[in-house]
Amino acid sequence: MTDRHRLRQTTGAAGTRILGFGSHQPDKVVTNDDLSELMDTNDQWIRDRVGIIERRFAEKDELLVDFAVAAGTAALADAGVEPSEVDTVILPNCTMPSQIPNAAAQVAARIGITSPGAFDLNAACAGFCYGLGLASDLIRVGSARKVLVIGAEKLTDSIDPTDRANAIIFADGAGAAVVGAADEPSIGPVVWGSAGDLVDLIYMREHKYIYQEGQSVFRWATTQIAPIALRALEAAGLQASDVDVLVPHQANLRIVESIAKKLRAAGAREDLVVADDIKYSGNTSSASIPLALDHMRKAGTVKPGDVVLAVGFGAGLSYAGQVFVLP
Repeated sequence: MTDRHRLRQTTGAAGTRILGFGSHQPDKVVTNDDLSELMDTNDQWIRDRVGIIERRFAEKDELLVDFAVAAGTAALADAGVEPSEVDTVILPNCTMPSQIPNAAAQVAARIGITSPGAFDLNAACAGFCYGLGLASDLIRVGSARKVLVIGAEKLTDSIDPTDRANAIIFADGAGAAVVGAADEPSIGPVVWGSAGDLVDLIYMREHKYIYQEGQSVFRWATTQIAPIALRALEAAGLQASDVDVLVPHQANLRIVESIAKKLRAAGAREDLVVADDIKYSGNTSSASIPLALDHMRKAGTVKPGDVVLAVGFGAGLSYAGQVFVLP
């Protein structure tokens, strides 16, 4: 290649960090007793099966983009970042009612972010970790300076109320993080992958309703996800004992507890704080990790400087994890 044709490459930051979090949930609280009036179930059965006590359901006129705008706005305020400073918006989700237009551009415009790179990302329940990994890498190579990552879902639009095994699990909400440059890395490398041969374990039945083979997904998650989490630690150059907070995707409390047990067996401390937001938020797919973290920060169960190990997993079957430091 001659000098005349040599292309220029951008260079970015030495490291990245999360600058702030935000979240939003609809106001309507739905308890297990409420569901027992609609289907053949009861409070104890749901608690024993998935660990959920209550969840939030949106009204029919509330939209995924509404949740995303609220969560993204809250994250920017928490970070002390003006919309004008954001140049990229990534919106992981798997429940937009149509593929076109995407959610990200609409949300950016409503927040007041002018002309950003804006795209949706569908890795289902692993979506936030995928989005955070992309945001970090975009900043490190110089393609972006500040990125808003928003996991948002309106899963109740895709619930079959007669399918009690799945209708009890899913809920609505959004969680967001602002990512920026740092002199020292505070977000570790993303470790991700997929098991496409198991794609039929979670899918849209009749192209309308979310369906999953619960027991098969449970076996896969309880055997395969802890090793992914340990790989994320290795990629970041840390040990299990370095982790202060574990935030798995909030799919099922028994899965969360199984992952935590395996990490403790690998050297994690007994005082490891483990997210259990599923109890009161249900499974919100790509929103669950940032939603849980924002709730934990507000409750004071985690603090700035804590080392977080996050790992998402879900339909695809897709998975991803990384280590980061709380702002």
